Amino acid sequence: MSAPEPFVFPTTRDGWLAAAAEHAEAAIRLVRHFDAQLTAGASSATEALDLWNDADLALRGTMSEAYLLSEAHPDPAVRAAAEEAVQKLEALSSSRLLDPALFAALAAFEGAEMDAEQERLLTHTLRDFRRGGVALGEEDRQRVRELTDRDTELSLTFARNIREGRREIRVRPADLAGLPQDFLDAHPAGDDGLVVLTTDYTDLMPVREYATVRETRTALVSAYNDLAWPDNDAVLTELLDVRAERAALLGYADWADFETEPRMIGSGAAVRAFLDQLDDASRAAADAEYPLLLERLRRDEPDADEVTIADFFHVLGQLRQERHDVDAQLVRSYFTFERVLPGVLETAGRLLDLSFVPVDVATWHADVRSYDVVRGEERLGRVHLDLHPRDGKFSHAACFPLAPGIAGRILPEAVLLCNFARGLMTHDEVVTFFHEFGHLVHDILGGAQRFARFTGVATEWDFVEAPSQLLEEWAWDPGVLATFTAGPDGQPIPADLVERMRVADGFGRALEVRRQLGHANVSYHLHVDRPADLQAATEHWYTVTSPVQPLRGLHPYAGFGHLTGYGSCYYTYQWSLVIARDLRSAFGDDLMDPEVAARYRREILEPGGRRDAADLVESFLGRPYAFDAYREWLGGH
Repeated sequence: MSAPEPFVFPTTRDGWLAAAAEHAEAAIRLVRHFDAQLTAGASSATEALDLWNDADLALRGTMSEAYLLSEAHPDPAVRAAAEEAVQKLEALSSSRLLDPALFAALAAFEGAEMDAEQERLLTHTLRDFRRGGVALGEEDRQRVRELTDRDTELSLTFARNIREGRREIRVRPADLAGLPQDFLDAHPAGDDGLVVLTTDYTDLMPVREYATVRETRTALVSAYNDLAWPDNDAVLTELLDVRAERAALLGYADWADFETEPRMIGSGAAVRAFLDQLDDASRAAADAEYPLLLERLRRDEPDADEVTIADFFHVLGQLRQERHDVDAQLVRSYFTFERVLPGVLETAGRLLDLSFVPVDVATWHADVRSYDVVRGEERLGRVHLDLHPRDGKFSHAACFPLAPGIAGRILPEAVLLCNFARGLMTHDEVVTFFHEFGHLVHDILGGAQRFARFTGVATEWDFVEAPSQLLEEWAWDPGVLATFTAGPDGQPIPADLVERMRVADGFGRALEVRRQLGHANVSYHLHVDRPADLQAATEHWYTVTSPVQPLRGLHPYAGFGHLTGYGSCYYTYQWSLVIARDLRSAFGDDLMDPEVAARYRREILEPGGRRDAADLVESFLGRPYAFDAYREWLGGH
């Protein structure tokens, strides 16, 4: 058998349009072909599961391609065609789970002789059918189909409005006081004498951290917090209603109960209990940190009566500089994009025994850099890095699967869509790069599976952030950073500065957890409470969760992209972080320990979704995961 070949992208506009539309139609025909064979009667469990897997593979691969094009292609016509393809493919996916004949064809093999991986696939698939509504009466099945399709349509609209909703403000040059010189050079005044700032991360992050003029910070963060409003107001209202009705038809108390059933946490009630646990663990430390921020803000703004989210990052940076001698602009001077990129590749390569070999292939944009992922003489997969902002592109940072890896058949491929600066990067951006790269290598190393259901990042959804959060640690290691940083004098970032950064990062950590808890509360309560006034409810949860206050009267829920994919489950980030902190403990003082790294690759990344996440973690740690390491980290250690 010849080795599998990578995905081949089109090279013309017509080719891209065909990829977005015709590939979906071909996949739909293929899925229906395999499903017809399955319902006609399989002679064994192996034959039945292989037919299901072949259909699943065609569906997942084409859907991944369509989702990527909808978020990344520079041509609006291609993005629109890709969205239409996503709608058709998602409709097919949900309709299959409502098909009693398909369900019966698989359920016939419950209890039949099969190996453990086949049994896992059958168990998970039959659970999907039951959660999809196959046991309902015909009228209710039809309503579930309509609701599921509408969820997809609304979610695509919600994401498009965010992606295409970039906002701008105009300020006087003097209002950019505190911004680095290279930022000022890149933002000259226009003919009207004003400077344009956008809500792109490349403007937002430096302004909120460095701008000393409070009005500038507030104006840009306000624009960002009204992203996609009012367009997404009605969209989200209907989406919440659709999900609530669907959950009720399927027999669940609310959407949170439906979403969490197959996840580590298990129920909506457990989400609420976990959020309460985070509240208890972080409240005292946050209450101790906040007065220090308010006092520092009042030194510059004597009339300030609260620290807002527009002040938070700036004041925190001031205190870290004054208390720990960490100058964020000095730190930034060591991180140029053209050094960070190879540094991340080299670090991940050394850790996981990989090489990232550049390949010259046509992709959807000239910014994209592609690499084969190699170990020894074996090509394990391919990754594509699309790392800078542009109009119409996904506006945050995420890993998108492209080709689901199947051992001996399909080479796994995945894509990073990020929005990093092209010149100097903040350390936060570097941490984000490591985080997203953690998803990327998980997708590739977990991509040599037998079944599409278990390939790549295929564990329970509330575990998927743990490997990426773990890889963030390498962005704080003095030895690692010394290998790819260089300041104006050509010297790497000093180890003592990195150590001060690490200590300084502990200050404000509880407030940052409260900020994340605010997002989790909004995510959960909008879905469970379904408030009539989204603005008032969102503002309420941000107000009561953290002493750092939201900007009043704005609509951050309209630009909260996680409300579609993560739904009620933004708690995932802190749940995964509890596990990631415990995983970190296994490395001790040496993040490059080859024995621990090999065990991590083998026990956590390479299994994909073949085993439950708790079992993966226990195999790596030699014990179940615990809250202790997270609690210690929360205390600033």
